Amino acid sequence: MTGNEYKLRVAKYVISAYGPRGVDVFDEVTIGTSLLGKPRRIDLLLRERDSKAALAIECKYQDSAGTVDEKIPHALQDLASLRMPAVMVYAGAGFSEGVLHLLRASSLAAFCMPDESLKPLPRQRAAEAFHSGTWQLDHVLAQSFGWWDVIIGDRKPMAI
Repeated sequence: MTGNEYKLRVAKYVISAYGPRGVDVFDEVTIGTSLLGKPRRIDLLLRERDSKAALAIECKYQDSAGTVDEKIPHALQDLASLRMPAVMVYAGAGFSEGVLHLLRASSLAAFCMPDESLKPLPRQRAAEAFHSGTWQLDHVLAQSFGWWDVIIGDRKPMAI
């Protein structure tokens, strides 16, 4: 899978799973300037139709060792300077352990690998499944747009 194919898979996932909630997805949107003073182009812009709330998404896929490792710290720093909610979604087996540690620890990163069903994939209990499925991006979307049912599910409030 290429980086562009990954971006399109994430976009198709968001449209399929959350389009019915009133979210539009825009491809390759220029927003402000980057840390280097150049026009910043983000991979995907999500906008909720009713509230006009938005979320910028950068997509990083790496299936073999390469130079993306060197770009991740800068990309996270650039996202942090964006004047709106933003997240970097990532997947693939080609990230170094150091970069994976950075991504896993970053509040600006979320693992996301939708399957062919394009349906939300909940968090698995096994430790090795922590970085699988779509649940991390789902939680970012829930927090960004106030969709608390995505996180709470069918739980009932506590009664004292």
